[in-house]
Amino acid sequence: MRGFLDKTVVITGASSGIGRATAEAFAREGAWLVLAARSADALARVAAICERLGGKVIAVPTDVTDADAVERLVERALAFSGRIDIWLSNVGVGAVGPFEQVPMEVHAKIVQANLIGHMNDAHAVLPVFLRQKRGIFISMGSLGAFAAAPYAAAYSAGKFGLRGFTSALRAEMARHRHIHICAVYPGFVDAPGVPHAANYTGRRLSVPAPLIDARRVAQAVLDLARRPRDSVTIGATAHVLRRGHVLVPQLALNLVAWRTRRALSRAAPADHTSGNVLRPPEERARIDGGLRSGQGVPVAAIAIGGVVAMIALKRLLNRQGRRIHGDEETLRDLPAPKRWKMRDCWP
Repeated sequence: MRGFLDKTVVITGASSGIGRATAEAFAREGAWLVLAARSADALARVAAICERLGGKVIAVPTDVTDADAVERLVERALAFSGRIDIWLSNVGVGAVGPFEQVPMEVHAKIVQANLIGHMNDAHAVLPVFLRQKRGIFISMGSLGAFAAAPYAAAYSAGKFGLRGFTSALRAEMARHRHIHICAVYPGFVDAPGVPHAANYTGRRLSVPAPLIDARRVAQAVLDLARRPRDSVTIGATAHVLRRGHVLVPQLALNLVAWRTRRALSRAAPADHTSGNVLRPPEERARIDGGLRSGQGVPVAAIAIGGVVAMIALKRLLNRQGRRIHGDEETLRDLPAPKRWKMRDCWP
């Protein structure tokens, strides 16, 4: 049965990757879709696909860093169906490189898209939810919201800020029983985000295995829309590195920084580029990033092993009476230390 036949879903960042995968998933469920992204051509392609899958669709080219443009997006959505039931705030861009070598214009645009853009989304749609007395706002975070990413400082700043913003907004909306503020935190996803990213390393970028299929993240979004809850974390890498960052933050960061430098030192040369940060990518809209070869060393698994070892060490130190310092929100999700077994380190 198609479960979203009478629901209107707005998706920003809908032209590729997780956004397109989620749009297609909702289309199969018969939803009314309002698709937004900067590229009109890419949006038109995704809209045509979603119509063939059974959705009712309009495409609204929108730059979410422009608050007025997001307000117009809300107006178009209301004119289309008369209501907004679900809003997926999905825009995300990034740059990789030493902080001082990435232009400040690029840093600023990343924070504007990854934080201010999501705030613009929420600011525009929440009055609609309050009038309707119901609605679901879902922000697309990442592992980077909990574990900082060395050599992607602006991305880390935006994602950490987005997690704080989402938590604060959830507390403000807590008295409204049928308005839900949700967050999704996937690990490394095989999507065009990395191929499209700004790159100031001088080396070709890659992503450590194992990678998550964007369609799996899309399914998690649909599950949240059916049964809203505060957040969902997707993938073994995200689960383990999230815990490792809470329990042994500096050791975990040092491990990631070392692994990044090592990988870049072995990568092929590449030109510097601002990628899709300052302008939309020119290539056709895709869900997959083409990053899963099925070969090579699963380096994320190596990192997980290191973090598990650090967690075990921290547990030992804690038993000796030393205090664990960590993020309060994340620690609530963890088992009590006295009940831990090593298998608890895995999702």
